[in-house]
Amino acid sequence: MATESEILETVHEEGVQFVALWFTDITGLVKSVMIPAAELPNVFDNGSHFDGSAIEGFARVAESDMVLAPDESSFVILPWTEGGDKTARLICSVHTQDGDPFIGDPRSLLVKALDQAREMNLRFKTGMELEFFLFPLDTAGSPIVGTHRDIAGYFDIPDDPIRSIRRSMLTVLRELGIKVDSTHSETGQGQHEIDFQYDDALRSADNILTARIALKTIASKYGYYCSFMPRPHVDLPGSGMHTHQSLHDLKSGVNLFAHSESEYGLSETASYFLAGQLEHARAMCAVLAPLVNSYKRLGTSFEAPVNVTWAHVNRSALIRVPSTAPGKEYHTRLELRCPDPTANPYLAMAVMLQAGLDGIRHQMPLPDPMEETLMQGAPGRMRQIKVLPNSLEEALDALSDDDVILSALGPYVSDRYIAAKRQEYDEYSRQVSEWEVERYLSRF
Repeated sequence: MATESEILETVHEEGVQFVALWFTDITGLVKSVMIPAAELPNVFDNGSHFDGSAIEGFARVAESDMVLAPDESSFVILPWTEGGDKTARLICSVHTQDGDPFIGDPRSLLVKALDQAREMNLRFKTGMELEFFLFPLDTAGSPIVGTHRDIAGYFDIPDDPIRSIRRSMLTVLRELGIKVDSTHSETGQGQHEIDFQYDDALRSADNILTARIALKTIASKYGYYCSFMPRPHVDLPGSGMHTHQSLHDLKSGVNLFAHSESEYGLSETASYFLAGQLEHARAMCAVLAPLVNSYKRLGTSFEAPVNVTWAHVNRSALIRVPSTAPGKEYHTRLELRCPDPTANPYLAMAVMLQAGLDGIRHQMPLPDPMEETLMQGAPGRMRQIKVLPNSLEEALDALSDDDVILSALGPYVSDRYIAAKRQEYDEYSRQVSEWEVERYLSRF
């Protein structure tokens, strides 16, 4: 990790003119304060003061003065800037004037959850599969959702300019210090996936935050719009953000989920963690699938989960245990399949971790897996299985009744998050859709 003096030296040597200070509101939207590079030493010493009264979920006017505290490890030069516009980026946590972490800062909430895991000698690691669509732009700069210039199917080789866009995306991500395993075409026309390498949860969240900005920027340079909307069109599949998770010993780094002699390769710790996430799955949904549109994906789109179950090969299960090759047990992990790319990555990982830790603390019993063969032969059992919420409203109700997930968010964020999302759902409910007009106007 670079020191402040090393960062300042890099800024000078590379001719950086500006520094963007990034943070998020509670919904996960990136906010930015731009400073001249000459002001960076002062920001390192004193932070950057700003008015948080207008930021979603932040302070009331009476307590609006906030301070951005940059994380030196997040320093990068944005590859798409150059010359007199060359800009570096630092991701910040939000503090109060007294220097304490602001209770409404999503990144600080994740740090708090990770600290609790460390007290249990645990290190939380994650890796995401980020799905998105590339839509061409019209002459006015608006995305054309119904037009498919990219007709490549699952794992097909796309034509240019899509190949060039994806190569540029991987190049930029590498220059940003984000490690990628692979990228490929997904099932929908114009749909793509980038798989990020495993890392500590805080860095993974920072990487998702950064990647969403980077991918949109690169796509626009080619005349395309990169959309992370969970279900952008009724004729297209949804985009998810499957999240792989594991716990490791804080000192040795050993994967604590692995147990080669158990049937599914899961340790007792992994079983408890998995049981905790199943127990709190419905409440977590309000954070992991945070939009009205998210529920047009869950349970209806290709392989998007609906049943609160776990399995090994059943890809409709909420949590899957991917196979590991003999001798590769250190890759043992749990794949949570309900998150989508619009989730605030800091809040998402905080609730995922706290749900799993609750399972460990209470040694929750793990229900039997539900493989496809078992589902086909046990209709009575299927009726007993919980399902994910079918709307944002239902998810918010589940969140309001779950003390563990509410505690993961803290009373400040949970109150404001639920209020903002209920307002969003109420506004949606008042809309008159094109489907309603076409179906009812001429019949009644």
